[in-house]
Amino acid sequence: MKIAQIAPLCESVPPRLYGGTERIVAYLTDALVELGHDVTLFASAEARTKATLIPMRDKAIRLDDAPRKSDLAAHLVMMDQVRRYADQFDILHFHTDLVQLPLFEDIAHRTLTTIHGRLDIDDLDRAYRRWKRYPLVSISDRQREPIPDANWLATIHHGVPTNLLRFSAHPQGGYLAFLGRISDEKRADRAIAIAQRAKIPLKIAAKVDEVDKLYFHRVVEPLLQSSGAEFIGEISEEEKSEFLGNARALLFPIDWPEPFGLVMIEAMACGTPVLAFNCGAVPEVIEPNLTGAIVSSEDEAVAALDSVMALDRRKIRRAFELRFSATVMARRYVQYYTRLCAGEDRDGGRTAAG
Repeated sequence: MKIAQIAPLCESVPPRLYGGTERIVAYLTDALVELGHDVTLFASAEARTKATLIPMRDKAIRLDDAPRKSDLAAHLVMMDQVRRYADQFDILHFHTDLVQLPLFEDIAHRTLTTIHGRLDIDDLDRAYRRWKRYPLVSISDRQREPIPDANWLATIHHGVPTNLLRFSAHPQGGYLAFLGRISDEKRADRAIAIAQRAKIPLKIAAKVDEVDKLYFHRVVEPLLQSSGAEFIGEISEEEKSEFLGNARALLFPIDWPEPFGLVMIEAMACGTPVLAFNCGAVPEVIEPNLTGAIVSSEDEAVAALDSVMALDRRKIRRAFELRFSATVMARRYVQYYTRLCAGEDRDGGRTAAG
């Protein structure tokens, strides 16, 4: 099958540091190549991929030092280029939110769009209802809830290559881990409180976006100073195995409708259990008493920590391999590529071509 993967241009593929969507595009693309498919990746020029790369920008937008950049212009130019190549592919798989919708409507039946972000945002429902012919994939069932009547074809959970992160049977760090982004919805402050009450050291490896710097300085920094929690900053892919593998547990104390939560399965790949709050996709990812615990308060989190840290790390790794490997993810996508190529809709019926 000839497949085009169209990535956002915001980060490199995969990202050098923090980044979710482009990371999944990289894992999916390589896994599809390994399964024997002919894959072309549209992305920025520094992408590392097993597929054929068609570079759409010299640098990812985040890595570009130019003082003024247009995200929209970059993506519109890419869409024009993809359109020129469109007849060469069986399936065009978009990971670019909305920008493709007005431009490929006549061949929507040969496209698949994975929605990576939250959907409880004004006007999104109007867009997905206006361009109803595009088949959509959600990354969790929970993600769909704000727009349940969109043209959902499937839910396909994210996956990570099995050889990317090292399994650690015996963590050496003696600390709890928080990995991701500093923001009021990710709740690093809650992680600090839990670790402090449990009297277990906490290490925070996190990106601080410009928009979140005020929150970091006003809320998180004072807590770091008073609690003794260690702020490491943003870490690379190569540093994750050691950081997550040596942790006794990952704290995932979110306070928002997380569409998936990639860090949870990254921790599981290392054998590290996850203590997560019951928000967003968490119940779809964490299996209580096997890969972690799901709680609803700081009190519950503190009470659950001992049992979470005692979970069998080999069983956690095995659960990851069975449910959340990149190969499992790629095979699921191939099932739906095949259905689309055969003209089948989400109910197994026929779509109207053209």
